[in-house]
Amino acid sequence: MVRLNDILEEVRSYQPDVNLDLLEKAYVFSAKVHKGEENLSGEPYLNHPLEVGYLLARLRMDLDSVITGLVHDVLEENLTDAATLKSLFGEVVAELVEGVTQIGRMSFRNVAERQAENFRKMLLATARDIRVVIVKLADRLDNMRVLSQQPEAVRRVVAQETFDIYAPLANRLGISWIKCDLEDYSFRYLTPEVYYELASRVAKKKGERDEYIEEAKKKIEQKLAEHGLVGKVTGRAKHLYSIYLKMERQGIDFDQVYDLAAFRIIVGELSECYAVLGIIHSTWKPIPGRFKDYIAMPKANMYQSLHTTVIGPYGERMEVQIRTEQMHRVAEEGIAAHWMYKEGRVAGSLDAGEDGQMAWLRKLLEWQQEVTDSREFMRSVKFDLLSDSVFVFTPKGEVKELPKGSTPIDFAYSVHSKLGDHCTGAKVDGRLVPLRTELVNGNIIEIVSSANQTPSKDWLNFAKTTKARNKIRQWIKTEERSKSIEIGKELLEKELRKHGMGLKKTLAGEAFQKAISDLGFRGDEDVLAALGYGKVTLGQIVTRVLPEVERPEPAAALPAPGGKTRPTPSSAIRIHGLDNVLFRFAKCCNPLPGDAAIGFITRGRGITVHTADCPHILEEDPERCVEVTWDEREGANRSVKIRVLCHDRKGVLAAITGAITDCEANIVSATITSGNGDHGINLFEIEVNDLNHLNKVFNSLMRVKDVYRVERVRS
Repeated sequence: MVRLNDILEEVRSYQPDVNLDLLEKAYVFSAKVHKGEENLSGEPYLNHPLEVGYLLARLRMDLDSVITGLVHDVLEENLTDAATLKSLFGEVVAELVEGVTQIGRMSFRNVAERQAENFRKMLLATARDIRVVIVKLADRLDNMRVLSQQPEAVRRVVAQETFDIYAPLANRLGISWIKCDLEDYSFRYLTPEVYYELASRVAKKKGERDEYIEEAKKKIEQKLAEHGLVGKVTGRAKHLYSIYLKMERQGIDFDQVYDLAAFRIIVGELSECYAVLGIIHSTWKPIPGRFKDYIAMPKANMYQSLHTTVIGPYGERMEVQIRTEQMHRVAEEGIAAHWMYKEGRVAGSLDAGEDGQMAWLRKLLEWQQEVTDSREFMRSVKFDLLSDSVFVFTPKGEVKELPKGSTPIDFAYSVHSKLGDHCTGAKVDGRLVPLRTELVNGNIIEIVSSANQTPSKDWLNFAKTTKARNKIRQWIKTEERSKSIEIGKELLEKELRKHGMGLKKTLAGEAFQKAISDLGFRGDEDVLAALGYGKVTLGQIVTRVLPEVERPEPAAALPAPGGKTRPTPSSAIRIHGLDNVLFRFAKCCNPLPGDAAIGFITRGRGITVHTADCPHILEEDPERCVEVTWDEREGANRSVKIRVLCHDRKGVLAAITGAITDCEANIVSATITSGNGDHGINLFEIEVNDLNHLNKVFNSLMRVKDVYRVERVRS
């Protein structure tokens, strides 16, 4: 349990001359207002603000931040007011406590919205003072430590929010140890079975791992001494979530993870980092492709270090990080290591260098008000805020920071919305390139534009930033709606003319207004747009506005040759609300009976059926999507592509094709290639009845010896 003296000693270690009277006063105040309060385990509630204060002291934060940690929740619990805080501890502390309180005070209708709204509030608070977020991270870390006291439902919600928001934010701010702790706690409560199984297996290897770490440390220290270098060598076990992530990413079992330990070498000078790297590589064989120089090219969160992986003692992989003491502090404390407060400076303001480092945060504020859908906001946050950046130049030499993966379209919209709308091409480093080209650090971008150019729906396939995607969607939606209204008007006017009726008079008539209501639309333009899209038919409208005497009788089935009635043809798809509509299956996702499916109205080509999770349909206008279901009576075969990965052994191909045909699936085509080493890659196009039939084929293939993966291929 943390005591006040622990916090005082920690603060004195990095601010020996600071007056700690105000800190002691904050402790007394916090103890007084929380007197008699207990947490769910029955311990004094005061333990929580003490822990938060100590975490902030460990981060070497300024005195105002540590004081804020001790009193951070007194406003949220209505134990005092802002005026009292200001009179006791000053304006800065009062503002910091208000900022922390604003992040989580409101309640929301659902989890996704609450997360998005909380993050918006956090961004706004951060714009005023970054220390608000650092205090909030310390608060969340201590809450995660005691999360087991909460009910199961609360644990999952808090853990998911921590995993989605706070852990990546700690990483973006460069506070690596908080990021690792938050990830491990989230992992524990989101997937407890996996967590405890992995923790148990790691614990069983602890003795063996500790022995290995000690031996490798001595070897590194010996080699440094031989070359006259002094460095601090430490070895540590990787945190559980990073081990799990590696297993998932590489598709391997725990027993195949060889680099469970990582070594860190901290030296005095930058030049010594590269000297140590040479020693490590001359002692053990480096693994190609596993060296990264984050000193020459720091990460976006200011992290600097040399990373290499070598074949260490006993032939096991060994990860080594090399850095200076200053680099180590930045790696551990991130932005907190740069947060220096000067006399006469506005509290929490950023100087020129820091403003550049935190520009990513201010940039989000420019567009976060525009995004109303919480899920889109969260997707945007995860891409724009939590991914790495690229730095490119305008022709005049102005630097633009964009998320990694951005294209010239994103650059154009970052300069100006109109430049983006009228972009026809781009020159990167003087050469014309396609608009889907990914930008890299140092590119000089020149946008070619034309007044006749307008945004294209295809741009959504490679535009990455929220601003660009929002502007493209906005233009497309407005343009398509206008076109659909005009098409709807023309179709309706032409049909009404056959019955001697005029469009203008019909639209103003009572029957048409009732038809709008019956069909579930709000106004004239909505129903005309739906008619233009093809979402409603002329018959659905006209039969409601014609006088009853003129309304057509339902059509009887046409007689087939020989006098027999022709039955309505069966269909693999039933389209809700529409009859006798032409449909086709999308080649991008190739849906099978049994897949969750959705229909997209395509002008002149009927309905295109996609799988519900198809990336292409997710980008389309939702107003043109219709609900569809599979007709289980239809037994037609559907073609699907599958990929079978196997070890390249004699007879394995015959076994694979036999497994497919044994399931009564027809092989339409096959492409067989040999990969690296002894691996074979087999691409088959087969015909199956439905998803269950495909799963039967998959199960049969996985029983073939030497087959280790079977997957469905989507174009």
